[in-house]
Amino acid sequence: MADFHQHMVSLSDGGKTQLPSLSRQFPSSEVNMDLTMCGLLVNRAEELARLYRSKENWNQVKEVWFEERRANRSTRGSSQKIYRVLTSRFKNAPASLPNPRDLPAVFDACATVRDKAQVLYPYLVADDALVRYVVHEYVQRLSRDHPEALDFSNKTLTSLLTQFEYTDGTAYDYADSTTERWCEGFRSVMRDIGVLESQQAVVGNPPSLGTTPLLVAMGYSHEEDGDDWVESPIGLQYLFQPNNRWDELYNRAAETDAWEFVELHGGLKLRPADESYSWIIQEEEDD
Repeated sequence: MADFHQHMVSLSDGGKTQLPSLSRQFPSSEVNMDLTMCGLLVNRAEELARLYRSKENWNQVKEVWFEERRANRSTRGSSQKIYRVLTSRFKNAPASLPNPRDLPAVFDACATVRDKAQVLYPYLVADDALVRYVVHEYVQRLSRDHPEALDFSNKTLTSLLTQFEYTDGTAYDYADSTTERWCEGFRSVMRDIGVLESQQAVVGNPPSLGTTPLLVAMGYSHEEDGDDWVESPIGLQYLFQPNNRWDELYNRAAETDAWEFVELHGGLKLRPADESYSWIIQEEEDD
């Protein structure tokens, strides 16, 4: 295997492949306002993932989760909602993301809480149709060099939401107060993953990625899009990485044991050293 680490290798063509708009892609039955109830809630999501790892079935996880919260009647209702929303993100996780039972090892490899948030974030995007629609719209804004592309003010978010239509052509139809809470929820997620720097900020920047969330985003992109993934890496795009940063991120990944450059048919190809998420198994063995 050749060593290509001495200089930066360029793989992407500048990102000509855009993520499509998801308006008219979802029936109303698939769209909800769950984000108004809870954002990423990193600590609780991690707790659930660790419970799932030890119990290996969701019924037992539920028993333990509610047993621990039974004493506090005042929060029981919200606990049930939070449990439903957070477990939905894990239960409905696409096979292209790490299996939720492997997440504790992924969390152990994270250097910061932000890393953990960036790992959890694609599970939210994959599970929540409205979040996914909005993320796609912002990725398009970013790829078109839209000024203040990552403007998450109520005004900009609401204008995107009101352009959303269900598969039958009917329009987004939630109350203003609900929409406002949804916008707050979306901004809280953007703060958690490092796009927004402060409580007051509404205009963000592409976040820096920790190594562990980078490897998850790379694996997700590779698993979702097969051979052409480097031209439109969905995991990096969901984390608002502009296409002029992709090559740098590909090179960073290749400096880990998880990814490598190989020469194929006279060109360079970036691929997992083993499977997309074999590095997680390695993490578990190293513990």
